[in-house]
Amino acid sequence: MKKITIATRGSKLALWQSEHIKAVLEEKNPGLAVELKIVITSGDKIIDTPLAKIGGKGLFLKEIEEAMLRGEAQIAVHSLKDVPTVMPAGLVLAAITEREDVRDAMLSEKYTEIDELPKGATVGTSSLRRRMHLARIRPDLIIKDLRGNVDTRIRKLKEGQFDAIILAAAGISRLGLLDAVEHIYPISLMEMIPAMGQGALGIQCVDDPEVIKIAEQLEDEYSRIETTIERDFVDMLEGGCQVPIGVNAFVQDNGDVIVRSLLGLPNGHEVLGETKIVRKEEHANAGREMAQRLIDKGAKELLARAEEQANSIKSTL
Repeated sequence: MKKITIATRGSKLALWQSEHIKAVLEEKNPGLAVELKIVITSGDKIIDTPLAKIGGKGLFLKEIEEAMLRGEAQIAVHSLKDVPTVMPAGLVLAAITEREDVRDAMLSEKYTEIDELPKGATVGTSSLRRRMHLARIRPDLIIKDLRGNVDTRIRKLKEGQFDAIILAAAGISRLGLLDAVEHIYPISLMEMIPAMGQGALGIQCVDDPEVIKIAEQLEDEYSRIETTIERDFVDMLEGGCQVPIGVNAFVQDNGDVIVRSLLGLPNGHEVLGETKIVRKEEHANAGREMAQRLIDKGAKELLARAEEQANSIKSTL
């Protein structure tokens, strides 16, 4: 194969991710030409409506997947947390890259951490999961929807529309924005459990053995183990970005995998979760088994109520 095309959104973060993978593939495959094809997605076009109200993060993938299925590109690079657990026919999740920081981060011009935020402070996030966690640890905060690319969100913070905003730490690092605001506070996993796959890139490609072989060069063993547990957990619960689910698995040096989960209502009033340690060699069913234990405790009924609450939140946005 002499040329591969990567389908990508045109945002700074998406372009950084795709350029990064382009450079790695070209280095590993001398003589291979890698080019980018920018795809404008529905999620990019609708910028004045809350994401949860218009269908969630799948709006950023649909047109990219369609471009690959039409033969216009062979590979796409996604933030894995945005990738649904089920692949469309003809596409595969060929590789998962080494993870960056999995944590969420609070950005603020005035306050150094969540505990420092004054009563009634306004915090911006488009994530129902982050809303749930914030409501649990600081029920006095005012949580408002926040849309736009990373630069737009930071601009809104600097303009004073929010006292703080919550973003993924990995995206801030990848874009070199660690000095973009006065304070960046990485939120501990004890305070806020990340979304499935957060911090990793998912390499989606057409179901072609030659393309898959090239994409598999980007695979990281530990990231695959961790995110398989996380994605199985969400898949078993039949949950997507329309309901608040946090799950994180971490492979320790001794081969133990710590798995943490939390799900519940967006207002944080009712939650279910678990922390468990499994051996790396026994990870294959860990996500589904944890999900089943929570299902036995009423997780699916709780998530159904969470979706109803989310819909009521949408109607007020």
